[in-house]
Amino acid sequence: MLKLSGTAIHSDSRERIRELLTVSTDSGLPAPLRSKKAFLIQALGDIPKGFRQYLVFDKYRGPMPTNATYSRLPEGFEYIEDRDVLSFGSNGEVRTVFRAASPHNAILLTEQCNNYCLMCSQPPKVVDDSWLLRDAEQLIRLIPVSTKSLGITGGEPTLYGEGFVNLIRLAKNWLPQTALHVLSNGRLFADAAFADSYAEVSHPSLMVGIPVYSADPTRHDYVVQAKFAFDETIRGILNLKQRGQRVEIRVVLHKQTYEGLPQLAEFIARNLLFVDHVALMGLEMTGFTRANIPALLIDPIEYRNQLSAAVRTLTQVGIRTSIYNLPLCLVNPDVEPYYVRSISDWKNEYAVECQPCSRKNECGGFFSSGIQFGYSKSIRPFL
Repeated sequence: MLKLSGTAIHSDSRERIRELLTVSTDSGLPAPLRSKKAFLIQALGDIPKGFRQYLVFDKYRGPMPTNATYSRLPEGFEYIEDRDVLSFGSNGEVRTVFRAASPHNAILLTEQCNNYCLMCSQPPKVVDDSWLLRDAEQLIRLIPVSTKSLGITGGEPTLYGEGFVNLIRLAKNWLPQTALHVLSNGRLFADAAFADSYAEVSHPSLMVGIPVYSADPTRHDYVVQAKFAFDETIRGILNLKQRGQRVEIRVVLHKQTYEGLPQLAEFIARNLLFVDHVALMGLEMTGFTRANIPALLIDPIEYRNQLSAAVRTLTQVGIRTSIYNLPLCLVNPDVEPYYVRSISDWKNEYAVECQPCSRKNECGGFFSSGIQFGYSKSIRPFL
């Protein structure tokens, strides 16, 4: 698991403004481009002048720049490289907000939400965190145009209304070749005017991932802890598809959802046949999940047959289906064609039992947050 945040040691004690800077390792970068970048000093030698800031790893003991600001990054940041983007806070906090070499970049847009899901990995807060939206607008301008994909997540990003729509438009203009994937509960898209505004951006490669947890509205509303959420979510999906927008349905598998999974698959096949993708996902052991373990935790081996039935129903009607966030040895062989090694590289680990497995390079392993809580006793390496 990668360390994404920590406290940097600065070369001076002056009060700093919050800022985002792109990392550069190019000592030959043209002078006019240096003022908004942080140069990473990796080895002894001449240090180029004119950069906004200079960075060194914690173990670096070489010469330091004179008459310039520099920061010593905390231990664990040694993965930082050219074109990454770091956020520097006024209190010395440093955070990696974009990694150029990673396919798993996502922008946290807000921690506010109008759902209160039992297993939320990013528990909602009642705070004014609009600075996250402003940071996101700045970050999009710093991300390399060659970036293949980017996630937008929360909280609930659509709570910003037109601010969210404007961010999608900004991404279209600055990153025209980058596919966007938005995580949303879909409820605000029940408002036809808002769905219109979103669709009018006409982003060439945009998908919104919306959770539906049960074909039973009461069960879905219980999982998300919000009345009438099921109705709003379904109307949101219908509004988006009516406007030609790409929609993915996401189902997190746990004790409250696994029994009804085959029925949910039938509901989708009969009523939402036109969605673009269905993702059936293992549970991440973080956030609210830790507080609700008795109500949520179930060994994936116990629902593998329901998972197979759901995949069979969805694929028979031509719906593109994927299985995320589960160890490969805990699913039935019939669903392996739909299995995806999906857990983000910065929060992925393997159990001790996985070490001799001959298919480890095909398997997503575990969330780092789940290893410490134990895992299925049915883990068996492929030999």
